Amino acid sequence: MPHSYNQIWIHAIWATKKRQPLVTSKIEKTVFDFMRKQFEESGCPVRIINGIPDHVHCLFLQNPKTSVAETIKQIKGSTSHFINQNGLTEERFSWQTGYACFSVSQSGMEKVFEYIKNQKKHHAKKTFQEEYDAFLKIHDMNENG
Repeated sequence: MPHSYNQIWIHAIWATKKRQPLVTSKIEKTVFDFMRKQFEESGCPVRIINGIPDHVHCLFLQNPKTSVAETIKQIKGSTSHFINQNGLTEERFSWQTGYACFSVSQSGMEKVFEYIKNQKKHHAKKTFQEEYDAFLKIHDMNENG
């Protein structure tokens, strides 16, 4: 085959440090817009970014020249720096160290998109921990990998 083709959609989720509700409605558009720009500068087109004050969900096309871990590390680091440099939160902002990532098939894209789009409605009924535990169960994983 003379060419390489890649289409690896990723649903990534990560939380604020200690799950503090810091990404408030007042700053979320600014934060998500910055995040989108960082993804795109990394060669990772974004389908949607959304969340609630203590965590974020992103659906993006992974750049085949970098690893998912590198992409997430860069986005989290640059976003924390941006929030702190611009004084968007009263206290020092940071993300938790870990994250969750799941591949998304083309046939599952709309379902994941709608899920991310409706985060606020979804979390009116389910906590982050309940959501996280459900994702691990669906993907036959546990806290230890």
